[in-house]
This record gives sequence, C-alpha cells and structure tokens, in this order.
Amino acid sequence: MAPPPACPAAPSAPRLLRTALLLLLLLAASRRAAGAPALTELRCQCLQTVQGIHLKNIQNLKVLSPGPHCAQTEVIATLKSGQEACLNPAAPMVKKFLQKRLSNGNSS
Repeated sequence: MAPPPACPAAPSAPRLLRTALLLLLLLAASRRAAGAPALTELRCQCLQTVQGIHLKNIQNLKVLSPGPHCAQTEVIATLKSGQEACLNPAAPMVKKFLQKRLSNGNSS
C-alpha cells in the first residue's frame, strides 16, 4: 500500500506574519490615499490653449493666478458638454468674457 501523498509545507509563522503585516500596511496606505484631500499639481495645468470656443458653450470659468505652481495666469473653461479647455488669458474674447462675468458678479 502506498503512503498518503505529502501535504505541501505550510508557510512558516514568521513568513506568514510578514505577509500579513505587508498586506495591512498596503491596505492602510491605500485608504489614506483615497481619503486624503487632493493636492494641487505643482505645475501648470494648461500646456496648450484652444481657440474658437463660442462663449455660449462655456458653463463655468476658473481663473488660476500665478503662483509657485505656475508662473502664468491660467483660464480653464468647463464646457456645457463637461469637457475642460484652457483658454488664452490674453485673448480679447477671454478678457471680454471675464470682464462681463466680473461685472455680473458671477465670477468663479
């Protein structure tokens, strides 16, 4: 009669403890990252600007002042379609739109 097949060796206690500790640390780190407030990017968000957006397609406008993250003023338009587009803050159309928004008290 043949002997019963050998069971694979169970992981040793120290190895099992290290694995469990590693999993707990990864879980804690992922929960912290998920619940942490989003930090702003430390670089310019607008690498290129677009031309030819009709003012009626703009739902919201966000103006980011120059600072340590970026040396230039950035104008980010949220379109009614939900897309975001960077506008040239020096463009006459953008200046006019910003002035109109400020005079109406609807600035964002």
